[in-house]
Amino acid sequence: MVKGANVGLAALSENAGSVIVSLSWSSPSGEGDADVSVLLLGANGKVRGNADFYFYNNPAAADGTVQLLGPAPTENGSEDRIQLDLTAFPGDVDRIIIAASRHQRAHFGELENIRLALTDGSGDDLLGFSIADAGAESAFVFGEIYRRAEAWKFRAIGQGYDSGLAGLATDYGIEIDEDDDSDQDGEPSPLDASGEGEGSASPTVETSTPTLLSDQPIQAQAAPRADALAGVPVQRSAEPAAAKAPAAVPARRLRTAKKKITLPKAPKISLAENEAWRAARLFPASSLKSDREREMRATSVLLAVMTQVPEFGRRLTAAFGAPAGRMQTFTEVSLPNGDTPRRPDGIIRVERAGKLWTALVETKTNGNALRSEQIQDYMDIAARRGYEAVITLSNDVALEGSSLVEVKTDGRRKHKVALWHLSWAEVTHQAQLLIRHEGVRNEAHAWLLQELLHYLQHENSGCHGFQNMGPAWVPVRNGIDEETLSPGDPRTVQVVESWERLIRQVCLRLGGELGTKVVPVQRAKRGTDPRSRRAELAGRLCVDGQLHAEIRVEGAPGILAIVADLRMGRLRTSIEVPAPEQGYPLTWVKKLMKQLGEAPADLHVQTLLDGETVGPRGTLERLRPEPGDLLPRGSERITGFRLTLSKSVGSTRGNAETGFIRGVDAAVDLFHAGVVTQLERPRPGQRAKAAEASA
Repeated sequence: MVKGANVGLAALSENAGSVIVSLSWSSPSGEGDADVSVLLLGANGKVRGNADFYFYNNPAAADGTVQLLGPAPTENGSEDRIQLDLTAFPGDVDRIIIAASRHQRAHFGELENIRLALTDGSGDDLLGFSIADAGAESAFVFGEIYRRAEAWKFRAIGQGYDSGLAGLATDYGIEIDEDDDSDQDGEPSPLDASGEGEGSASPTVETSTPTLLSDQPIQAQAAPRADALAGVPVQRSAEPAAAKAPAAVPARRLRTAKKKITLPKAPKISLAENEAWRAARLFPASSLKSDREREMRATSVLLAVMTQVPEFGRRLTAAFGAPAGRMQTFTEVSLPNGDTPRRPDGIIRVERAGKLWTALVETKTNGNALRSEQIQDYMDIAARRGYEAVITLSNDVALEGSSLVEVKTDGRRKHKVALWHLSWAEVTHQAQLLIRHEGVRNEAHAWLLQELLHYLQHENSGCHGFQNMGPAWVPVRNGIDEETLSPGDPRTVQVVESWERLIRQVCLRLGGELGTKVVPVQRAKRGTDPRSRRAELAGRLCVDGQLHAEIRVEGAPGILAIVADLRMGRLRTSIEVPAPEQGYPLTWVKKLMKQLGEAPADLHVQTLLDGETVGPRGTLERLRPEPGDLLPRGSERITGFRLTLSKSVGSTRGNAETGFIRGVDAAVDLFHAGVVTQLERPRPGQRAKAAEASA
C-alpha cells in the first residue's frame, strides 16, 4: 500500500475478525530498537480514557481485544507484533491507531526497512505498508483500523512526530506526565492505565515504584516541572472555576517511562494439594542421567535464553568484545578439522552493520575439567575460519595470571582469536541481577530468566559453580595438622588458588542476591604479578595455617575480612566500623549495641584504639547489659570497633554437606545478614576515613 491508501479488510479475507499487526525494522548499527503502541479512539478522534492507551507499560486489554505480543529477532532486524480481536471491540471504539516510538527521542531515520504488515486469523498475509521517508521523527503512526458502515477498514498513514511517544499520545487525548527521556535509563516506572490502583503487570512479576502519580485533581497540582517534556500540554477545563460543580477526582495521569520487570519478593501461594506436587518447568533437569546430557541441555538452554532476552545476551557477551547487534546461537555444529570434524557445544554469532562476530562455545558441567587439546582444536578452527573468540564455560572460576587450559597460538597468523572463560556462577549472577534487581523490559523475558535460574540451581543440572577445593586440599590440611608442610610446596599455591576462586564465587553469589557490587580486595602493590602474590600467601599458609581474604560490599560500613584457620578448623568473619567523628564514646557504644539488637549473641566486639594498645572486648551477650565495658580506662582515643563472628568449618573438599565450601558460604551469609545489614551506613566523610584506614 501507499501512504493515504485504504482498503476494507473483509475484501481481503474471510478471517479478518482477528488480525496480527507486525511492525518491523532493521538497523545498520545493530542497536536500533522501537516500541509499539495502540490507541483506541472514539468518534471524536480522542481516547475514551487513559486505559485506551496500550504500550510497553500496559501491554494487554483485560477483555483480550488488544495484546502486545512483544519483539522478536528476524533475519534482517526486529519485529514487534500486535494481536487485535476486531469482533470484540465495543461499539464506541471508532478507530484503532497503530504506532511506534523510539526510546529517548532517537530518530526513526536511523532505522531501515520500516514496515507494517497485516495477517488474518489463519496466518495469511493481507497487506503491507513501508515507510521510506523517515527522518528526525521519534514516533510514527503507521496506520489505523477504522469502522465504516459496521465494517473494518485499514488506512496507511505514516505520520511522524518529533516529540516522541508523549507528543503522539497527547495528540489523542492521553494525559502524560513525562516520557521516557525525562527519566534515567533503567529507572522503573510502571503504569496502571485503569487508574484503579492495580498494576497491569502479570502476577508473576512485580515493579519497584508506585504505578501512578498523585490522586489529587490536576488543577491542584503544582505547575509542570522544568524538566518535564517540552510541548506536552497540561489539560485544563475552559470553564470558570465558580461555575464548576464539585469536581470528581480525575483519572490519574500516565507516565511513559519504561518500567522494569523483576521477580516478586514473596512467592505466590501454591495451589498444590501437597508438597509432593512439583510445578511444571520449561527446562526440566531431574531426568538428566549423564554428564554429556547435562552439558548438551545446559548449553542449549543458556544459548536459547541469551538469544530471546537481549539484555541477558548482551550482558554476557559484552565482556568478550562482542558488538551490540542481532544475536543468533547454534548447538552441536560440525566444523571441519582435518580428517576428524569437531563439534563445539555451541556457536554465538552477532551481526552489526553487516559484519559478523563469531565465538565457539565449549561447555563442562559438574566437576569435569576443560581439556587443553580440545580447546586447542577450537582455537585453530576459529583462526582458520576467521572467528573472533572461543568461550569456555564450566564450574571453575578463572583467575588473573592463572590459565584454566594451556593453548598455543601461531604467531604467523594475522587473525587473532581470543580465549575467554565464563563460569556458571557468573551466568547465575547476571540472571539474578536482571530479574531480581535491575529488571527487564518484557514479562515473558523475566519468566524465561526465572526458568533459566531455576534450572541452573537445580541439584541435577551440574551448573552449581565452584564446588571442589581440588586434589591438593586434603594433603595440605594434613600437613598443617601434622606440622609437616614445608615452604615452597607447590600444593600450597594450588590451595591458595582454590581459595581465591571460592572467594570470587562468594562475591558473585552475594552480589546477585543483594543487587549490589561485591568484589574481592587484593592487598598488593599495583603492578604486582598475581603469581608472586599467591606464592607469598602460600608461604604465609605454611607458617600460620590460615587463608585470608577481604571483600568489599557496596554500601557496607567497612571491608569484610574472612580468615579460615585450617589448624583450628574455624572460620572468622569480621568488619571494622569507624568511630563517629562527633559525640561521646559512651553514646557511640550504646548506639552500636542498639544497632546490633538482632545480631548473634556470640558476636565478638572489640574497641579499636590509637597505636598498638589492645582495646576492651567481649561477646555481645555480655556487653548488652553493660555497654560501658567497651570504653578504655585510660585516655586512649577510640578509632572504631571490630565485630567478629567465629564458626567451625568443615574439612572436606566441598562435596559433603559439612564441606569447607558450604561452610564458607554459610558463615559469610550469617555474618552479612546478622551483623552487616544492621549497621548504619557511613556518611561520605566517614566512608572516606574508613577507606583510608583500610588502604
